[in-house]
Amino acid sequence: MADVRAALTRAHHEEWARVVAALTRRFGDLDIAEEAAAEAFATAVRRWPADGVPPNPGAWLTTTANRKAIDRIRRESKRGDKHQEAQMAYGHEPEPLGAIDDDRLRLIFTCCHPALAVQTRVALTLRMVAGLTVPEIARAFLVRETAMEQRITRAKAKISAARVPYRVPSAEDLPERVSGVLAVLFLVFNEGYLASGPGTDPLRPGLTAEAIRLTRLVRALLPDDGEAAGLLALMLLTEARRPARVSSGGELVPLAEQDRAAWDAALIAEGHRLVRERLAAAAAGAVPGRYQILAAINAVHTSARDMRDTDWSQILALYDRLARLDPSPIIALNRAVAVAELDGPDVALAAVDRLEGELAGYHPYHATRADLLRRLGRSEQSRAAYDKAIELAGNTAETAYLTRRRDQLA
Repeated sequence: MADVRAALTRAHHEEWARVVAALTRRFGDLDIAEEAAAEAFATAVRRWPADGVPPNPGAWLTTTANRKAIDRIRRESKRGDKHQEAQMAYGHEPEPLGAIDDDRLRLIFTCCHPALAVQTRVALTLRMVAGLTVPEIARAFLVRETAMEQRITRAKAKISAARVPYRVPSAEDLPERVSGVLAVLFLVFNEGYLASGPGTDPLRPGLTAEAIRLTRLVRALLPDDGEAAGLLALMLLTEARRPARVSSGGELVPLAEQDRAAWDAALIAEGHRLVRERLAAAAAGAVPGRYQILAAINAVHTSARDMRDTDWSQILALYDRLARLDPSPIIALNRAVAVAELDGPDVALAAVDRLEGELAGYHPYHATRADLLRRLGRSEQSRAAYDKAIELAGNTAETAYLTRRRDQLA
């Protein structure tokens, strides 16, 4: 089994991006390409332990992924007929095989093994299943690439040394693994909503769509899990704003300047409904988690017809609650934005400056600080902060926006 895992690891590192790129060129659809690649790896997990590792794992995965893509296209074109045939043959909807009737989600639950620390299992799964690169994962965790590479390598070594069973989890296993799965899906969504690498498109809708699809499946599997519902609401309310986030010139449009008429009303309505459900559960005694509070914050933003109508006091109260649950510097930075609207940029700047030691390599820290300094009329210091944010930012749309804001300084 260790040989199988090692072969899968090598093949994933060497072939994932190439397979996805080749299938995208052939079929013209990134979603189909990524889904087929994931299905190929899931098939390898099932078959290689019994059949042995093929002589050329990369070629095997490429061929299998091509077949999976063709099968999916055929299934989509004949979905209606097949659905009728199934109903006629069984007299009812056929039961799914196993606890998780989706290859990619099954593989994510399998990799999120509780024997590993949560951050480690999330990082490993992002690399092995979601196809994110080590630099992308490192940026998500705010660590150096070398440190993340070492973390992933140590996780693989621990799995091998401890003989951690690599098996599909049963229904009883899902609750103890769901927190890691939700963390994986949240980070995949974030990478799609605002890509962190300089060599990719600013937005990657294929990733956000897949993250939402899989989160819907998690919620269906665990309907009583409040965080699964909260994460789905958060994704929907965030995704709803995507049509207004990048201008025709390829520049990021901040929330205050977005055309709210361009937001997706259907996604907002669904997200608000989920938030109301979680608020009702909280009123009945349920304790909301991180994703539920973040969803509530986004519900406040998307409820305002105009930036000036935003209920900043409610947002600040929600961030205060979130900070008690998750006292991270990023939460403190986002809280400072609300403080600036209520108490002024000088009070917010004092709070932001206290985070420098922890967020010096995080470009939103410098972008936030630059904006606060601009509002205070401290142009030279603002320019220096913008320069640092531009240096650290990888997203081309975000870099264009920051550059324009810097160049507008007196």
